[in-house]
Amino acid sequence: MSVGQTINPASIIGKSVRIGHLEVAQFDFPNEMTWDEAQKACTALGKGWRLPTRDELKTVYQNRKKIGDFSNYIYWSIAEDDDTAWSYDFSRERETSFYKDEEYVVRAVRSF
Repeated sequence: MSVGQTINPASIIGKSVRIGHLEVAQFDFPNEMTWDEAQKACTALGKGWRLPTRDELKTVYQNRKKIGDFSNYIYWSIAEDDDTAWSYDFSRERETSFYKDEEYVVRAVRSF
């Protein structure tokens, strides 16, 4: 998401899917983004939307067929270290961390 770009929340949230106490947006954001951009974009969706935790992201991966519309790429989580943040690589089925200024895919979630 580039600076000044606005996203219609309905185009991301769509028909969200509930898994336990987690609500998952139906769609990814249209563009890959840095970790900081991802945090802001999720928050901009409205009340409670955010990046998933590491465990939530694993749950999303395990339920990807039920949720649908995933790319076979790397998704950001909210978990961070100093200059890096944790992510989940959907193509390799593994967790890893990357520098926050790299751009990856984003799927928003919220708890209920």
